[in-house]
Amino acid sequence: MKLYESPSPNALRVQVFMKEKGVDCERVAVDLRAGENISEAFLAKNPGGRVPVLELDDGTYISETVAISRYLEALHPQPNLFGDDALSMAKVEMWHRRVEINFLLNVAMAFRNITGFFKDRETCVPEWGEVAAGHALAAVPMFESQLGEQEYLAGDNFSIADITLAVGWGFAKQVKVVPLPQCPNIERWLAQVQARPSFQAD
Repeated sequence: MKLYESPSPNALRVQVFMKEKGVDCERVAVDLRAGENISEAFLAKNPGGRVPVLELDDGTYISETVAISRYLEALHPQPNLFGDDALSMAKVEMWHRRVEINFLLNVAMAFRNITGFFKDRETCVPEWGEVAAGHALAAVPMFESQLGEQEYLAGDNFSIADITLAVGWGFAKQVKVVPLPQCPNIERWLAQVQARPSFQAD
């Protein structure tokens, strides 16, 4: 297998997931700033022009973070990161969707529109970036409350929902487009999650 990646939140989510599974493969760096991801060669791998992309040994390409993660979960069921029964699967899916839609996506939209990082290839609307930042901020109390009652986001077990929120939170801190509040429950959980070997730099 080959993983086409870049220093981006979505690629980092897959990197952490693979470390949790004890899986590794050849890595291929994709230069987003130079537009390598929208080159003809890359678009043949993923017409969406985004990273990460997993190339299988038979030449199949899988893109989208969760699709790649589900593929790896099916190959390597343990440790389980998507839930192991009907209820836990539903809870993981529920909280993961809440993180992706309400927080991570809005942080990304705030970053792209406020900073104009990709202004050479997309229309940036700073006002929409500010709206997206507000939406991300408005979602934080939901996670703070949940983590005051549960060890991990979807319950007692670490899951892909935790990976996505931890990576998204770190990205928000890095790019500074969302004024994150003080959240003792999130900070407790984040310290626990970031201490895992999968979050340590190679």
